[in-house]
Amino acid sequence: MDIKIIAFDADDTLWVNEPYFRETEDKFCALLEEYLPQHTVARELLQTEMQNISLYGYGVKGFILSMIETALRVSEKTASLDIIEKAIQYGKDLLEKPIELLEGVEETLHLLKRKYRLVVATKGDLLDQERKLKKSGLEHFFHHIEIMSDKQETDYQKLIRHLDIKPEEFLMVGNSLKSDILPVLNMGGYGYHVPYHITWAMEVVDVKIEHEKFKHVHHIKEIIPFLLP
Repeated sequence: MDIKIIAFDADDTLWVNEPYFRETEDKFCALLEEYLPQHTVARELLQTEMQNISLYGYGVKGFILSMIETALRVSEKTASLDIIEKAIQYGKDLLEKPIELLEGVEETLHLLKRKYRLVVATKGDLLDQERKLKKSGLEHFFHHIEIMSDKQETDYQKLIRHLDIKPEEFLMVGNSLKSDILPVLNMGGYGYHVPYHITWAMEVVDVKIEHEKFKHVHHIKEIIPFLLP
């Protein structure tokens, strides 16, 4: 393999993220239980998020706005100011969550840095992702940090042009087949899938990948033997 740069997704690849969102979502749905059953509120919230992605992008701030919009819709604009205030506070609490590194991350980065340039390639809110990276203590491992508005093939092409490498010299490691793996394989790069036990509904794809540049592992440390002889 001609890999020169290994890029890592951040949320649920390097550190815990989705469980915090699920916890916040559960609290929000319980808040609106007087209007609709919790599972129905959850479905309405997801629908709102899907509609708003093109406007707000990914991240906690867009999630807060989607909670407020959902509360107004399911309550037919009768939700109290207390409910709206609590939804906003839930979002602020989410922004203050501690950074919990996933097992094996530091060891893996330490070993791979000896041979490769390492990059973070993640999507989400700029300030939030910068904050999490700083609090993670992992910044020193990375040659470059790329916080992307989305992770389409064109976004990755822009990244590799910036890194001045060819697609076949680029490896993406992440937990999402949709965002981390498929776009990179499509442009000629390598994709290593390290699934997380919880996946956001908007990242779920039902595909079976058979590709010479694709690998599926169960733990991030399992990528090491493929990359370090």
